[in-house]
Amino acid sequence: MHMKTYLNQAAKAASDRALPVFRTAADFERWRKDRQRRFHEMLGIDVYLAEERTPMHVRITGSVDCGTHRIDKLHYQSLPGLYVAANLYIPAALTAPAPGVLYLCGHHQTQKVNYQEHARRFAQEGFVTLVLDTIQLGEVQGVHHGTYSRGNFDWVSRGYTPAAAEVWNAIRGLDLLGELDEVDERRLGVTGHSGGGSISWWTACADDRVKAMASSSGTGDLASHIRERTLDYHCDCNFPNNADGWSSAESYALAAPRPVLIVAPDRDRVFRIDAVRQVYEKLKELYVNLGAGDKIDLLAFREQHMYTPASRKRIFSWFLTHLAGRPTTTDEAADFDGVKLPEEQLLVFKGQPPADDRSTTVQNWLIRLPEPTDIRSADQLAAEKTRLLVGVRKECFGAFPEQPLPLAVELEQEYWNGDSFSRKFSFASEGEWRLNGELRGRANDSIRPAAVCLRQSSHRKEEEPFRSLAGLKGEWIKARIDVRGTGDTAWGTELNWHIRRAAALIGQTVAAMRVWDALRGLEAVRLMPEVDRDRILLAGAGEMAVVALLAVLLDGSVSTLVLEDMPSSFTRADDPERLGEGYEVVNMLRHADLPQLAAMLWPTTIIVTGKRWEGYEWTERAYARLGEPGRIQFRTDLNVWSAGAE
Repeated sequence: MHMKTYLNQAAKAASDRALPVFRTAADFERWRKDRQRRFHEMLGIDVYLAEERTPMHVRITGSVDCGTHRIDKLHYQSLPGLYVAANLYIPAALTAPAPGVLYLCGHHQTQKVNYQEHARRFAQEGFVTLVLDTIQLGEVQGVHHGTYSRGNFDWVSRGYTPAAAEVWNAIRGLDLLGELDEVDERRLGVTGHSGGGSISWWTACADDRVKAMASSSGTGDLASHIRERTLDYHCDCNFPNNADGWSSAESYALAAPRPVLIVAPDRDRVFRIDAVRQVYEKLKELYVNLGAGDKIDLLAFREQHMYTPASRKRIFSWFLTHLAGRPTTTDEAADFDGVKLPEEQLLVFKGQPPADDRSTTVQNWLIRLPEPTDIRSADQLAAEKTRLLVGVRKECFGAFPEQPLPLAVELEQEYWNGDSFSRKFSFASEGEWRLNGELRGRANDSIRPAAVCLRQSSHRKEEEPFRSLAGLKGEWIKARIDVRGTGDTAWGTELNWHIRRAAALIGQTVAAMRVWDALRGLEAVRLMPEVDRDRILLAGAGEMAVVALLAVLLDGSVSTLVLEDMPSSFTRADDPERLGEGYEVVNMLRHADLPQLAAMLWPTTIIVTGKRWEGYEWTERAYARLGEPGRIQFRTDLNVWSAGAE
């Protein structure tokens, strides 16, 4: 099987899942609230929602009187140091609190300046409107293009995407609107275009205060993004962390049954109209089931990735009808009046962002990572390991098959050279993946310990797959497992970027898939009659060293682990010009980094070869405190290691 085919199929299977049918509105609401809590967790904002909100320190730096409305130029801090530059449009001569609209900008360099006419029109219709700059563009510029262009696949291990920061900024924007005397906090809406259309969805899904939403050119389907590779054109901010592998419709359902308008041109490069229609039909069926069929609509029209006068008027009429309580048709709604203010009149910071701005580093701190537990006893380690395994199985390896296939080991070839033999076999991993392995040894009636290595994707010569075990002394059976992306299932390096981003989109990573393959391969090796299943050594090098470590942690019965050229942390970014297959694992840093995971292996013997590992002082201290039988040994190679030394 090919990895691209697998990802296409996995995404399609998710997108094909039907949404539940609910007997009552109360049943749906219970389902929705449970899923929403999980959505908050996946975003990583659950901790902030559970705490008292930090002061926003709203500061108005200037105002512009436009006759029909006033524009306040302001900034606020959604978290301490996380500055948001915004323009607030307040209609003139309000006699009662008005509905509020949060406008979220798409990917345009000048942000709120470029989209000012939308806020102007809303204000002229009586909506108090707050338009926000994103972190990536506008006046305070941070980073959205982590995995897109900077090699920041460590974001996947953090469970971070810029969608989390943008949704949090939007939630605090709703806080700001709701606290204004001019705003009826019971009538808040959100809208935006492109990336702003995507964040409009995620904000509505995350915050029930949103009573109406319109997404322009921001509605997608994961299967389409992966199958047609529209993902390749998308900024990271379009996609929240999706550790549970939900389809787009399953996520969007959190906005139901509130009024939702989907605006979608049919010549959009990044959101295919057929996929948008499929998502809409699923959501429409849910809305009808909930007795709210008139609260969702799709406006599809012939154009590229952009607004048109008709699409804008449809959005204005949607909010007038569903948020302001003034039923208005598209034909009755007004469009822009052609007035645009120059950029200098709308800038908040005027080229001088605050000195304590933390927007440029939000990717490093928004997701709170745990402090390592100080391990001082075997009982303490056992309790910590049990807790850790529960968490990582749910949060990091949730895509593992719930019901594994029969292993179905098959002999592919066996040949002899004197008293030595080589046995090539295959085994079922998951789905249509059938992987290869090889066993090498000498004819002997007694069972022997097995040294198993994970094949490297770069190996080409016949003998190289066993390089990690070269020079191993004693009566070892040697085995090799060809995890996905190695041997017959290898793919070209030009696919690495797409595969790694696509896998994360559906809650998976190449490394996690390989961990599963390694576990299945170990099962296959243990079935071999010559193998002592209780004495297994597993070896991996580079990216495969991480896979080997995680497989040993989950397996629980491997006696020795050999790590060659072991990476130091999941926090490392990649060289974007030379991407390998990667060793990121979804959400892993929310539980532990590599040194803490390595310590959890005690009393497994760890042999470090190649370049000395760096940053593992914590692991070494834990092993030293716990003592025998756990050991960490440093060797240039395995030439002096034997089965008897185990």
